[in-house]
Amino acid sequence: MSFWQSFWDIVWWTIWIFAFFAYLWAVIAIITDLFRDQQLNGWWKAVWIIFLLFFPFITALVYLIARGRGMSERAQKEAAQVQSATDAYIRQTAGAAASPSDEIAKAKALLDAGTINQAEYDALKTKALAGS
Repeated sequence: MSFWQSFWDIVWWTIWIFAFFAYLWAVIAIITDLFRDQQLNGWWKAVWIIFLLFFPFITALVYLIARGRGMSERAQKEAAQVQSATDAYIRQTAGAAASPSDEIAKAKALLDAGTINQAEYDALKTKALAGS
């Protein structure tokens, strides 16, 4: 007797596998949201987790209905914080564009330290004043 007796058995198993992974995704999203929520105290978080363990499908459905809007708002807030942190890191790493006077001052410090000669200093100064 074959495990896959017909095309419809394959379709049925595909639907069940999809439903299982969708449920896992929802549970992970719920647990993530529980720990992201700063207004819900620890006892209520524990109650939600216990209900997720013992009554998984109905608890997930109730959670998504009762707290879905707040879940969405917390996810958007988290995404905005991550985006602003990323932007700040990129700005810090890239550095602000130095003004021509800053570049000339750096070149003058290199000239005074003896790291570059007068011709190199003049080339850096010209480049800074040209804005390139």
